[in-house]
Amino acid sequence: MLLTALPAYRLTAQTDSRLAEALRLAGDGRGDSARAVVRGLLARLSPADSVYPEALYTAGILAGDASEAQRHLQRVAIEHSLSPWADDALYRLAQLYYAQADPGTTVQTVARLRREYPGSPVLPRAAFWGARASFDLRDQQGGCDLLRIALEGAGDDIEFKNQVGYYAGRCATMAVIPADSAPTPRPADTTQRPPAAYSVQVLAVKNAGQVDDMLTRLRVMGYQGHVVRDTDGLLKVRVGRYPTRQEAQAAQQRLKTRLGGQPFVVEEW
Repeated sequence: MLLTALPAYRLTAQTDSRLAEALRLAGDGRGDSARAVVRGLLARLSPADSVYPEALYTAGILAGDASEAQRHLQRVAIEHSLSPWADDALYRLAQLYYAQADPGTTVQTVARLRREYPGSPVLPRAAFWGARASFDLRDQQGGCDLLRIALEGAGDDIEFKNQVGYYAGRCATMAVIPADSAPTPRPADTTQRPPAAYSVQVLAVKNAGQVDDMLTRLRVMGYQGHVVRDTDGLLKVRVGRYPTRQEAQAAQQRLKTRLGGQPFVVEEW
């Protein structure tokens, strides 16, 4: 379903031979056989094995349906966030959410990738999907900011530059930036700035399965949940990015009525 060519830097001499075989089978049009190879490998591996996150990631991109792909890729991003595959998993999730006509979650996923993996080689590609989602949400400035990231990281890929350029026409002040140019640094802002948004935290656990269950419950209820990994190792599920505390408090009351527990408002910078 999601089979596309992996970025060249992923296919190295260190790629596990069993996963390389699965990719070869998929490339030959034998998707069921490819998925069987990966399933068997996951069943034999310990989650602590260094190959495990790569196998999960491969299971995600070879998945037979969107829900299976989402489940595997979310596990990589949440349970193995320090692995070399976490940033690419978020990129693939952003593509998946956009294909599912979910621009809000697309933007949130790209924002997490941008925040947690600012030097990722897939960030420009992800930013492109985030920009399209932002435009769908009528966030012109957010879309243009993400297009700039996409353009600056396009390198010599003319086709990708053309894709970005098509949407950049919406940004009246956006010019094509030469690769050797650098943005003018802004003076440091020492003033106390208000939080960028307010969210409602509904869960804080270490178990990724509980996180997935909560995200599913929220989605069924019509809410877009996102996950924040704290320095204490907790996975915190939050809802929304509300511009005012009052709006967040109203959402808090609705969530408390429907979910129970003790949801509370947090500031997100």
